[in-house]
Amino acid sequence: MSMALTYLVWTALITVLMWIPYTLQMIQGQGLMAAVGNRDNVKPMAPWAERCKRAHTNAVENLAVFAALVLVAQAVGNTSAIIGTAALIYFWARLLHYVVYAAGLIWARTLIWTVGWLCLLVIAWKLLV
Repeated sequence: MSMALTYLVWTALITVLMWIPYTLQMIQGQGLMAAVGNRDNVKPMAPWAERCKRAHTNAVENLAVFAALVLVAQAVGNTSAIIGTAALIYFWARLLHYVVYAAGLIWARTLIWTVGWLCLLVIAWKLLV
């Protein structure tokens, strides 16, 4: 498996686990029924948990673009070191983005998100050039 595909799997794995902290906070703060129910009338979660939820949504949105680019690279046989390195940096950027978003560090969040976005552009550029 290429380096880019490996980091796509790791990125998907961390994305699929990002719901756990804010769901546990909802269970702790509002009870199990609030977490497993339809969530029509739930109380707001703690600010850090709300930020985790938004970070998770952002990760899902960006995963679609990252996955598409990595899968196209794989399909056309472009497994260059540049694409692999961009995928590795993207993975760490997404993980750090989640952590700093939850912590409420807005400037770090924005900077780290930009690093991930630039990685997407690098992969796209390597596919088009």
